[in-house]
Amino acid sequence: MQPISRRALLSLTGAGAAMAVLGGFPLSGRAQPTLIRFPFTRTDAQWRIMLSTDAYAVLRQHGTERPGSSALDREHRRGVFHCAGCALPLYSSAAKFDSGTGWPSFFQPLPNAVGTSEDRSLGALRTEVHCSRCGGHLGHVFPDGPRPTGLRYCMNGVALRFRPA
Repeated sequence: MQPISRRALLSLTGAGAAMAVLGGFPLSGRAQPTLIRFPFTRTDAQWRIMLSTDAYAVLRQHGTERPGSSALDREHRRGVFHCAGCALPLYSSAAKFDSGTGWPSFFQPLPNAVGTSEDRSLGALRTEVHCSRCGGHLGHVFPDGPRPTGLRYCMNGVALRFRPA
C-alpha cells in the first residue's frame, strides 16, 4: 500500500521545478513556500532507489502511513529510532510512549535531531516535524503529550529505523 496525499501532488507539480533548479528540498503546502537546504542531500532518483515506495511517499512527498500499520508502534525495547532516509538518531526509546493513535509517539526528540515548520495542507495549522539532516518528513507534533514536555511527536514508522541498545 502506498500512502497518497494531496501534499504529494502539490510537491510534485509546483515544487519539483524549484527543487531541480535550486537543489534544495521544498516544504510545500504552506501559504508561503520555503526552500531549505539540508546537509544530507540526494537527487529525487537517488531517493527513489534507496527508499521503499512507502518510505519515499512519506519522507519525500509528505505522505502518511495508515495508522496501526507500523511494527515500530509496538516496539518496546531499549534503543534509538533513526531517520530512514539518512540514519540520523532522532528519538530515544526512553522518550517513547503509547499514545493510542496507531503511530509511534515520543514526548521529545534527541538534541538537534528534528526541525519543524508550519503545515496548512489540510486547511488547519499543524506543526510538521522533519529530520534536521535530510529534511525528510517524519510526522507532526501536537501539544497533547505526557509530562515532562506535554508534547506528542506523532511519527510515521516507515520514516524511522530502530536500532536496539
